[in-house]
Amino acid sequence: MSAIALTVAGSDSGGGAGIQADLKTFAALGVYGASVVTALTAQNTRGVQAIHDVPPEFVAEQIDSVFSDLAVEAVKIGMLSQSAVIAAVAAGLERHGAEKIVLDPVMVATSGDRLLAPEAIDTLLSVLVPKALIVTPNLAEAAAMLNEPIAVDEDAMRAQAERILALGPRAVLITGGDGAGAESVDILVDPEGSERYASRRIDTCNTHGTGCTLSAAIAAALAKGQSLRDGVAGAKAYISAAIAASDELAVGHGHGPVHHFHAFWR
Repeated sequence: MSAIALTVAGSDSGGGAGIQADLKTFAALGVYGASVVTALTAQNTRGVQAIHDVPPEFVAEQIDSVFSDLAVEAVKIGMLSQSAVIAAVAAGLERHGAEKIVLDPVMVATSGDRLLAPEAIDTLLSVLVPKALIVTPNLAEAAAMLNEPIAVDEDAMRAQAERILALGPRAVLITGGDGAGAESVDILVDPEGSERYASRRIDTCNTHGTGCTLSAAIAAALAKGQSLRDGVAGAKAYISAAIAASDELAVGHGHGPVHHFHAFWR
């Protein structure tokens, strides 16, 4: 059977993040991608101009439609802007017994535009985070989830990951791409301990959709039956190569996308 992964996220009309980035990632990594659209954004490399939320009832119908026909092996969750949509997604995944859930707690776009209503954070933490196999916040998202300052070093990242782990997911990966230093370091914490994933920091402004792409790559690995730690390692290698090749693309005039298909064409 074909490995199938489902992305539950918002649409990025510019193509660099959200559903579009997830489906590109699935395709590049040899996984069939299905999608549930939670929001429509008028968005480009310069920013988000408007957001149109999909009614939660229709989000639920999309989930039921996909699971009633496709053998979904893993689910990646991205932008869920409103509490009612979060609840609909949580209920839908519970209804269909989804287990390999990668939750990217998208709160703010690379451009700085807010994608999650402040009042919805508590719903995300209480309803969806405990269902996740792994949660993949960046530095700012991890701090917002805990209502704490942004971690400034690896020890602080590890401590915040442990506190998020206590909220119920089976693993937490805090990504350090927005940090400083010669290396971009991600910290994974699970019941077995912690793991450090490091790559050379790349000097580029083409970082639109990096969080979406990393979490989608983890979901793709899980859909193919890989272990979580192997999946995280492979996803880190994939996003690092996609960022390194991003300057070979000429897309837009702001924060450009990464090169999802760097292994196939330049």
